[in-house]
Amino acid sequence: MYALKGTKRTSTQVETSLSLWGKVADLTGSSHWTLKPQVFIPALQELTVCLNVKLKVKGFSTWTIFMYRHPEVQYTELGMGGKDRRLVVWLFGEEWITQDINLQLLQWYTLCLTWSHTKDRPALYVNGSLINMTAAHTNIPPVAASLCCQLAPNGSLTLGVGHTINNGNIEIIQNSGMLGKISLFRMWGRERSKEEVTSLSCTEGDLVKWVRDNWDTVNCDPICDTSLKCETQLTFPPLRRFRCLVYTSVIPKWDVAAVQREMYTDLSNTYTDPSGLLRLRADSSSIYTTPVESFSMTTISPQVVTMTSSPVTTSTFKTTMTSSASTQLTTLETSTISTSSGTEETASNPITRTPGNVSELYFEVQMNVSITGDCDPQQVLPCWLNMSLPDDLMMVLDLQLLPKTERKHRSNQAFMDEVSRESFVFQVQVLTHLDQSEIENQIRNCLQSPYDNGLFSITADDIRICPIPVIQCAAEAQQTLKGLFMWPDTRGRQNATYPCPKDPQYSATRLCKLSQQTHWMEPNLEDCPPVVETIADLDHVEVTPENAFDVLKMIKDLMRNHSSLVYKELVTVLNKLKVIIRVSVVTPDLGQALINAISNILESDSNLGPFTNTILNLTEEVGDKMVGYKGSYTLGARAVAISVVDVAPGQFTSLSFGVLSDWSGNKPEIFINRNPSDGTVAFISLPSILQNNFPQNGLNQNQPRIQFQFYANPLLFKYQVNEKEPFLNTFVVSASVSNASSPIKDLHEEVQVMLLHLQSSAHDRQVQCVYWNFNKNNGHGGWDDHGCRKYNSTADYTTCLCDHLTHFGVLLDVARTQLDPLHEHILTIITYVGSGVSSLFLGITILTYIAFEKLRRDYPSQILINLSLALLGLNLMFLVNSWLSSWSVDSLCVAAAALLHYFLLASFTWMGLEAVNMYFALVKVFNVYVPSYILKFCALGWGIPLVICVVVLIVNRDAYGSFSGNAEYAFQPLDNSDNFCWLQDNVTYYVSVIAYAGLIFLFNIGVFVVVLIQIRRMRFNSPAGTRRGVLQDLKGAASLTFLLGLTWTVGFFTWTPARVVLLYLFAGLNTLQGLFVFLFHCLMKENVRTQWRIYLCFGRFRLEEHSEWSNSASVRVHAKPKEKFLRAAIPSVRSVKSNSTDSTSASSDSSQRDSFCRRPNLDLFVNSLVLPRAQTGAPESLNPTSG
Repeated sequence: MYALKGTKRTSTQVETSLSLWGKVADLTGSSHWTLKPQVFIPALQELTVCLNVKLKVKGFSTWTIFMYRHPEVQYTELGMGGKDRRLVVWLFGEEWITQDINLQLLQWYTLCLTWSHTKDRPALYVNGSLINMTAAHTNIPPVAASLCCQLAPNGSLTLGVGHTINNGNIEIIQNSGMLGKISLFRMWGRERSKEEVTSLSCTEGDLVKWVRDNWDTVNCDPICDTSLKCETQLTFPPLRRFRCLVYTSVIPKWDVAAVQREMYTDLSNTYTDPSGLLRLRADSSSIYTTPVESFSMTTISPQVVTMTSSPVTTSTFKTTMTSSASTQLTTLETSTISTSSGTEETASNPITRTPGNVSELYFEVQMNVSITGDCDPQQVLPCWLNMSLPDDLMMVLDLQLLPKTERKHRSNQAFMDEVSRESFVFQVQVLTHLDQSEIENQIRNCLQSPYDNGLFSITADDIRICPIPVIQCAAEAQQTLKGLFMWPDTRGRQNATYPCPKDPQYSATRLCKLSQQTHWMEPNLEDCPPVVETIADLDHVEVTPENAFDVLKMIKDLMRNHSSLVYKELVTVLNKLKVIIRVSVVTPDLGQALINAISNILESDSNLGPFTNTILNLTEEVGDKMVGYKGSYTLGARAVAISVVDVAPGQFTSLSFGVLSDWSGNKPEIFINRNPSDGTVAFISLPSILQNNFPQNGLNQNQPRIQFQFYANPLLFKYQVNEKEPFLNTFVVSASVSNASSPIKDLHEEVQVMLLHLQSSAHDRQVQCVYWNFNKNNGHGGWDDHGCRKYNSTADYTTCLCDHLTHFGVLLDVARTQLDPLHEHILTIITYVGSGVSSLFLGITILTYIAFEKLRRDYPSQILINLSLALLGLNLMFLVNSWLSSWSVDSLCVAAAALLHYFLLASFTWMGLEAVNMYFALVKVFNVYVPSYILKFCALGWGIPLVICVVVLIVNRDAYGSFSGNAEYAFQPLDNSDNFCWLQDNVTYYVSVIAYAGLIFLFNIGVFVVVLIQIRRMRFNSPAGTRRGVLQDLKGAASLTFLLGLTWTVGFFTWTPARVVLLYLFAGLNTLQGLFVFLFHCLMKENVRTQWRIYLCFGRFRLEEHSEWSNSASVRVHAKPKEKFLRAAIPSVRSVKSNSTDSTSASSDSSQRDSFCRRPNLDLFVNSLVLPRAQTGAPESLNPTSG
């Protein structure tokens, strides 16, 4: 067995002197490149052209990127250019134009053009994205049109200008040039797919290549451009060095000297990879072969391999070499291990160092160097390091220049004596048997040796060498928008691979970065399709302590494409933030990520009003739960900042917090315990008496913590509805004490708050200091001035004094009458008590009319039953709504909101149908016959609300949700039992509720007025002995008011100054509507009481079934002959004795079943209203049985 050691060099098959990779053609005006005649382009039925373009100036006329022509045709065979903001493609004389593409100046773009004769149009890709193109016009002559199925061969190609061919000579088209740079022009002889086009970004062409042999530069020499993405793919560094240590078994046995000669001869030959892309050449001075007795079975795997050549095979040994610069050691893979014969040379040349006792160590080196001369540090430093460190022991890995605050921009003409100071860091791999300290000294000595090659010199200083203790990345689960990736344990500088969760045929990669703190880099997920595409998809992502950062990054990436969030998206994002805070240990890094997420929400154009309390509580919880700092810590973003200060209870004297802002939109500057200065936008000072509220010392008692918060978005606290109401004129600042022993209020020493006006305030305008009361507006927060007073105010600043801690702000022109918590509490009690009472008596009303058949014979009674059912459903749904909302089940809440909406609309509809029936009965007395009358009423009364609710669910299901119920329509997520499920979309609410109810009540008011006028006329036309008193008329009017729902109109006036009074009136009248229906239609109805006495009473209260019912019914069959002459003059009001009214019939003295007037029995819906007896009837011809 033999051990071979040597140094290999790799290079591309095309020599560096010929390659143009890393170089560009700088084309200005008429400057151009031409394809050399010896480069043959065959006839093509498909093709692909790719190149990189950087524009300096956009021309107004048509400019050319490249153009290919053939002498035998008059049109452009193939080409690409631009005009204004569009790209232009020419193919066989036809012009294809893209839509507007905003190509940024001085920025590289990759353009790829593909075509196949099987397709009717070319395809253009810009940075891998397919661009739509439309055909503009064609210049193809009719004779040549039939030849356009393939690209004409052996044409002329120019870069940067258009051209024509005249007598075989290329003539440049004037004013067709582009102003910019072109690089990496390549051409392939087949059409590539989109995926292949993307992979071709750094691949050489097969027909036209980016090499000097292909191009005539026409006095426009190529120049280097370090901004090219692919410049390091092939040209930097030009030579890649690596070491090989190979163990070889020689079978059969052979002389040692002969083996050494054969090994030296074979390895000295240059090896060319079959792909033609790589060339291996050994440094002959480094090749030596040593016989060994044995070698370890343990192999050292190579590092991340970017490209592997084919195995080199001879008759005597087998070895594998890699050309990657990142690979330092490869091993023989063989199953045969034998020992060489014991010759004299073998015995006399033993080697004791084997892979078993060679240490593999890694170090990170950070150093400064001084470079004198004209050179590019990025190019010379890697070469210098490779020359300074011994190749046989050390391998330089990743080198990174450290950024400078001010880096010089040097021109091409640099002075020889110019000195450049550079700082950089790199890693080095060492294979040695020496100990760590010896290796460090050896590295330092090598780097401290001066270097001077005549062109430049390098001097090193401040060398810091640190061993890398961990050389692999631990397994990690990573949650991304493209799914969950389970990265395995991976050695440093290796890429881990994991299949895409949504499409396993593609894979993602992630590099393990070797450094002093070896860590994972960001993964490459370009090939993976997204799993989480919208914010709503976050609902399916489970938050764990391990993936908290990943979920926050997902939220950030999703919000990047959203200028505003709708209600449901805000609910999803805020709920995720809640879960992250709850399950995670909030370190300063995680806290900063959370504050950034909250700031992004505040900076969006979303409606944040419904979520003010939620966002404030989230921010405060971040500060309360944060650990891993000492003393104090500040987290800041553009729209929000917090500072937390841990205090010792016995040492607290005072504490202040201030915010500086330059108004440029940058992150505000926070200062603690410093007097305010110019630029201070908010300042708060806490008195020493605050320590009385600190928690008492105890074994399990946490240290008191004071937290300050600053909010730079006043729209978070926006609550005004119209311009006349006040607006917030400052930023908002707050202070709180964690673990306080008692509520912080009624302080003897007041908290001082100074706030800068966002708009300068005139001295004659009222400014009021307010704080954010979390309990206002049904627990959704609102401004309150209790405990705060204005101490001093100028045009720019206001100083407030408050006796408690919370979120402070200043309101300008406070004029709105706020409801205090007492009124809100009383109104809530009235609402629920009223709904419960109405539900009880509506149930009694329904049972009464259903149980007694005689009460539901006529239409008014049947309509009353339906109205009572609708009101009962409305009250019951209202009573259980908050309980259903507390379940926090979205589908359940939507169902509850839809049912509440339905029964509300049904109640309004039946109130309107009551008015319709009343109009028919009283106003249009004659010729009103409606077949299936009550059936049609039911279809309208229950069908119209159903249609509206179904339409809402179809058009916008999110219109239903958890609603706070206050007048400002503030919403909260489904995590608060104080909420109830209702319409949360304002447009839907105003259209389907307010507008609908307004139309019905306008009609009902009209009918109500008409009925009152008609009754008044009938009352004047009735005999004096039959007139009833005013009290009876008032009772009837009140009955009509509740029956037609006119009390609901009070809700339209609750925005007036008498808001509180009207709210009480509205709550009392409408929640007790069911009680009033019972009173007027059951308790005060004689025939209902009669049925109760017949069937429900006992003893002397019991009434026989035939007694009063028959007597009362006899009223209509006894006509007075002397009244007949009046009946033709006054309209008839037909009304039989029913359970709805005590009216009389003026149509005939005959029985109802003998009447020829065939119309429904449309009695008045006037509960307890007794109409005057009509003195006229129908014409005699309609009553043959009269008398």
